[in-house]
Amino acid sequence: MIHENVQFDLYFIRHGESENNITPGIAAGANFDAPMTERGHQQAISLGQRLGRLGVKFDRIYSSTLVRAVQTTEGMLKGMGLEGAHFDRVPQIIERQIPAWRGKLADDVWSTELRFISAEKGKWFQPADGESERAVERRAGNWLEDEVLYNSEWNDKPGNHTIAIVSHGITMKALLHYITNWDNVFIRRTEIHNTSISRFRFGKSGWSIVSINDYAHTENIGDVIREGVIQGDTVVP
Repeated sequence: MIHENVQFDLYFIRHGESENNITPGIAAGANFDAPMTERGHQQAISLGQRLGRLGVKFDRIYSSTLVRAVQTTEGMLKGMGLEGAHFDRVPQIIERQIPAWRGKLADDVWSTELRFISAEKGKWFQPADGESERAVERRAGNWLEDEVLYNSEWNDKPGNHTIAIVSHGITMKALLHYITNWDNVFIRRTEIHNTSISRFRFGKSGWSIVSINDYAHTENIGDVIREGVIQGDTVVP
């Protein structure tokens, strides 16, 4: 039976604070490929230092191709004492994309009617020319299955495989729904802080939860609190 002697220990990590995260009221980020702030770099290094103290050793690290995720991965590796180590860059785990909303004020795009439609359709709601949350879940979940969970490269090697996936707020919430099948409203209310770790195991008995939104390593650095509900770089009603 597949996964009989194989287990995956998966660390889903959100990127560090980006320039979009400190710009309040923007619907879909002023810059879809925004870099990290200085605080974001501090968060990434602190993340790596914590992982190093815990003795975590990743068999493979995957990062979104967006610069804030790449910078987070580089900072994490530096904090672990592995500066310059190789990691894979994956376009399938980038943040939700809504090109028509980039740089626009949330109050200008979220009409009362649109809020009702979004509430009614839930994860199937497609804003403007962008992706629905369901579309993000499909692209990220399909990649996870093909690259990791059902990839013979991993499954032909008995034992525990420890893997890091550095991604984005909405993408991680989409994967959280894929893994847990929790109610979509509950998923939206689940906080995913910058450089937080959401850790899961997958093996012969399926999925199990180890932790969600663990960001203890940033307590002395701080996190951005903005008005409204923020998912990744997108403001939602």
